[in-house]
Amino acid sequence: MLQPLPRQAHSSPGPTVVEPPAVVVVDDDASVREGLSELIASIGLNPICFASTQELLASWDPDGPGCLILDVRMPGASGLDLQRRLAASGNTKPIIFLTGHGDIPMTVQAMKAGAVDFLTKPVRDQVLLDAITVALERDRVQRATAEVAKRNAELLELLTPREKAVLVEVVRGRLNKQIAHDFSISVVTVKLHRSNAMRKMQVATVGELIRAWGSLPAHLRTAMK
Repeated sequence: MLQPLPRQAHSSPGPTVVEPPAVVVVDDDASVREGLSELIASIGLNPICFASTQELLASWDPDGPGCLILDVRMPGASGLDLQRRLAASGNTKPIIFLTGHGDIPMTVQAMKAGAVDFLTKPVRDQVLLDAITVALERDRVQRATAEVAKRNAELLELLTPREKAVLVEVVRGRLNKQIAHDFSISVVTVKLHRSNAMRKMQVATVGELIRAWGSLPAHLRTAMK
């Protein structure tokens, strides 16, 4: 089994070394793993290879940047089984399927479940590299979105219960006088809560506030309504 490329050591105050994204390959064919590892490394990415889904689950860290390349049919759990398992756990790491035994129903199933692509062996290098590029960009966007959601959820905790209540009414499009009437408070007090909420959420306009609200995890938004 191929191991991850070692992290480069650096000493302060030198520049931070950014580790390349990991392209994780799961295939029971050693020659396929070796070939894909060489191809992935040739474009400056970090290949990590496993012979089975069991090996992957035993030692893979899903939190780092990257994507997965999965064979479909392998001893034990299949690539499709792994896709379902990851989805059930909330893991949205982008997946490329690469198989010598695909069919149309299998392809449809994988793509409906969110796969980036479903490729058949043998595959041209450039076709696979293009799929990897798409997968890594999807992972980058997902990670950036998750980081924004985390940051805004942390800022939300700085608000008082009343400020949160006013925030919810503002993003619903309610006017200050309507909120004041519903809460039996003055318009001046509503404006104060609204201003404090926007300051703590680090937004300058209602449009920015609505976008910040929309970025929050669904369970948080539901709990505040």
